[in-house]
Amino acid sequence: MPAKKPTEKPAAEPKAGGFDLSVISELAKIAAANDLSEVEVERAGLRIRVARERQTVVATQITPIATPILATAIQAAPAPVEAAPAPAEHPGTVKSPMVGTAYLRPSPDTKAFVEVGSAVKAGDKLLLVEAMKTFNEIVASRAGKVVQILIEDGSPVEYGQPLMVIE
Repeated sequence: MPAKKPTEKPAAEPKAGGFDLSVISELAKIAAANDLSEVEVERAGLRIRVARERQTVVATQITPIATPILATAIQAAPAPVEAAPAPAEHPGTVKSPMVGTAYLRPSPDTKAFVEVGSAVKAGDKLLLVEAMKTFNEIVASRAGKVVQILIEDGSPVEYGQPLMVIE
């Protein structure tokens, strides 16, 4: 009887905490290749979610404006106007804690939770963010007046995206 050769096992992928790291690596590649902010899979009761923060690039174009210069008149420069801080930098900015769909009202046929000019207290419900079939309440972190609503009802939002400004 011929001797049996020992069966060779393929090299095992590194594992961390019971997860096959090659699966996580492949999910990260899929997210990057398709410009996705997150990818999630579930198999046999094991759920793996890979999320990445997307960087927003804002392109601006500056067009010079020709102004006539008169030799006999000297124009005084206007006083500098203090610009309001961008919504993301404002201390009262309410940011999205997750990726999902933002809703400004509890249902399509009801009134919005808040509107521009609404007075709110800390803990008041401002809007809902639906993620994975779950509606998450977004509440005011401080008291004040809603001065800007930066999203539309039913619009998709990213993690950290400014939603509202409260002063």
